[in-house]
Amino acid sequence: MYSFEPDDEQKMLVDAMNKFAINDLRAKASENDEEGHLPPFLVEKGWELGFLQASIPEQYGGFGERSAVTGVLAAEEMAYGDLAGALAVMTPGSFAIPVLLVGSEEQKQKYLPAIAEAEWSPYTAGIIEPYFDFDSLDLRTTAVEENSQFLINGEKMYVPYAADAEALIIYAKLDGKTQGFILHRDADGLEVGEREKTLGLYALPTYRVRLKGVRVPKSDRLGGEQGHDFAPILDAMRIALAAMAVGVSRSALEYARDYAKEREVFKVKVAQKQAIAFMIAEMATEIEAIRLVVWEAAWMMDKGMPDACKQAYLALNGAMDMAMMVTDRAVQVLGGHGYIREHPVERWMRNGRGIAMLNGLVIV
Repeated sequence: MYSFEPDDEQKMLVDAMNKFAINDLRAKASENDEEGHLPPFLVEKGWELGFLQASIPEQYGGFGERSAVTGVLAAEEMAYGDLAGALAVMTPGSFAIPVLLVGSEEQKQKYLPAIAEAEWSPYTAGIIEPYFDFDSLDLRTTAVEENSQFLINGEKMYVPYAADAEALIIYAKLDGKTQGFILHRDADGLEVGEREKTLGLYALPTYRVRLKGVRVPKSDRLGGEQGHDFAPILDAMRIALAAMAVGVSRSALEYARDYAKEREVFKVKVAQKQAIAFMIAEMATEIEAIRLVVWEAAWMMDKGMPDACKQAYLALNGAMDMAMMVTDRAVQVLGGHGYIREHPVERWMRNGRGIAMLNGLVIV
């Protein structure tokens, strides 16, 4: 049996994340979206809350221990404020958590203290590829062993902060398996393209990354020369994004619900219309259902249960549909007002549509 009651430390973290989400991320979300920019001070403020540092043991520069349950609680709260801002704050985790999970001891000692003990720095990762049949378990980016190195060729998209990254993990197919490789920004053959123009997440800078014969020493293969199991990384990616989908959807639901309670049409509150009331109830039901699946998946991961992989997949699969349905209906509840940028529901709908595209962008 398991409990859904957060412990005292988790409650403190959720409370701190919620305040940051509402008072900082959401307060600036519309402005940041319009300007296509996230102020560094805002990202640094989120970083100083210490979520990633609390996931890294003291021996590697942190002050805690990784918990997938704590991770999804934090991810949901930050996305509740603004998805773009949350992804920015958590970008270094897409590099650090894989190193923590499956990296060699040498890699942990080299990279984790440099990330955890410093200010926010754009360590990042690239897994998503620009193909309609993209499959993280069957990548087109390839790694070929050549003497004492690996030769990597391919292309990635949606790589946050790639233009400024200190280092990044690139995932490629090696002998039929997905493996991570640590690249530094001055690597020969590593090309960062123009900033991408996307439907949503205007404030988050993402880039195409091309790899043309990039040579990587065997010591920079994630996990060392023997490599690593990709499953725990993929599971962590899935539950992180699913948790963020819940956060975005909560925002849309609450705004639409409150609007419907206050807005009158022909002297009747919108919320009193049966069709609207049923719509809001269904939105709330779907959010609660998916949240429970996400929490269960995270709990199973922490316990090392063999079915955690299946549950993480179900969580993300359900979250993708739920986020699109909830954010779309939030726009509908507002009627014509939902389509103008004076209200945030249109931004949440654009961002919610991106949930299905962004697996691999965040990890907890």
